[in-house]
Parts: sequence; C-alpha cells; structure tokens
Amino acid sequence: MPKTSAARSFPPLLIASCVFLFISGFFLSRFPDVEGASYASYGFNLLIALPAFIAIVRQFGAGRGIAALAAVSVFGYLIEGFGVATHVPYGEFYYGDPLGPTILGLVPYLLPLSYVPLVIGAVAVVSGTGTMLRRIVLGGLLLVVIDGVLDPGAASLGFWIWPGGGPYYGVPLSNFGGWLISGLIASALVTWIGGRRLIDRPLRPGLLDSLLISMVLWLSVCIFSGLVFPALLAAALILLIGRRRAQLVRSLRSLPRGSVDAVPGS
Repeated sequence: MPKTSAARSFPPLLIASCVFLFISGFFLSRFPDVEGASYASYGFNLLIALPAFIAIVRQFGAGRGIAALAAVSVFGYLIEGFGVATHVPYGEFYYGDPLGPTILGLVPYLLPLSYVPLVIGAVAVVSGTGTMLRRIVLGGLLLVVIDGVLDPGAASLGFWIWPGGGPYYGVPLSNFGGWLISGLIASALVTWIGGRRLIDRPLRPGLLDSLLISMVLWLSVCIFSGLVFPALLAAALILLIGRRRAQLVRSLRSLPRGSVDAVPGS
C-alpha cells in the first residue's frame, strides 16, 4: 500500500517534533521561572534550527550555505545590537534573562539559532517564481507577519521587554517597521547568496521545517498565554507553511528518482 499524501508531506519525525514543541509551549507559558530555563533555551533553539541549517547547506551547497548562515547571523547581531543600544529601528526594548548571556550586554549569543531559521523559512515560502525583487519584498513582508506571532508571545515570557509598552499586546508599532527593514535586508542576503539555486534547483521541503515547528511552539505559547489574535495568526501561518511544504514534496516526487541528489550541492 502506498503511503498517504499527508505522510509523504509530513514525515513522522516532523509531526513528533511539532507535538513535542506544542506541549513544551504549555510548560514555557505556565512555568516560565523554572531554574535552568536559560540553558534549555539553547537546546530548544538548536533543535529547532537544525532542519533549516542542514537544508540550506544542501540547497545552496556547502560554501554558499555556510556563507548565507554566517551573513544573516552577523547581520542579526549587528541590527539587534544597534536596536538595543539606540532604539532604532525597533523602538526601545531589551532582552530578558530567560535567553541567557548576552554579547556586551546587548544581544543573546543564541540569536542566530532563533532568527536565521525564520529568514530561511520565509524565503523558502516565497521562492521558486517571480523576480528577485519580488521574492525579497514578499520574504520581508512575511517576516513581519511572523513577528506578529513571535513578539507578543516572547514578551509574555519575558524573552524581551518593551518598557514603554505598545498597542499590539504591549508591543509598539515601531517594532514592525523595524522588522520590515531587517526582514528585507535578511531576505535579500539569502536570496542573493542563493542565486539561481533558489530557482533552478528543486526547493527542499526541509527549508520550511524549522519555521513550521517554531510557529507550532509559538502557537502553543500564545494559546496558553491568552493571546487570541497572535494564536489565530500562528494557525494561519502554519496552514500556509504546511501547504507550501506539501507543494514542494509533490514537486520533488514528480522528478525522476535520484535527480535531486544528483545535483551537486543540492
């Protein structure tokens, strides 16, 4: 008997990861002050990030894949550090203790583990067709929508703090303008470094997996923190990402057997 379409699109390990992280979201929301939580953040973020990191190296090839990871990581440190120090472009905020030690008292060391997979996933959702400019713009806009889930949930856990508050669950609107700026630049970095490898090569579904399981985690946090609209937004994003993943799986299955792995660096 052939496997079902759902089983092909969403392998058991991915489904198990989503279930595990949804349950974890409950404990993060209800027991945020557990001793050692900051160290657990490293483990959680590493496990969430691994699928995207592996997939981008396979999609771009080792050299370009590592370059993309390094470029977005460095950019993330720079713009977040600048943002904390100057309040530009996000507004006044700072990182809380649950994310662990910071660089120069500004940005947590683990930032790339949480930020870079979001960028990779957003680029993968919008890639495949259209001009480079269109894909960069759509990737940046999608990251702003993703932050509509992330920021309220993270603020509720004390991951970062907005001293002045704001109209969107305590988050100022300036934050989303900042995310648009940073999202456009980060999307441009991945899109430019990837080049034709995002168009000529079949996109790997694994590029989406870190973003998918991350959104499941934040869906859980938003539900158990009583954040109704962010939870609905997370559910909509999960449906979008899941649909895109299924589309990529179908595209790969339509190719001759072994053709994807036969492409150097694919």
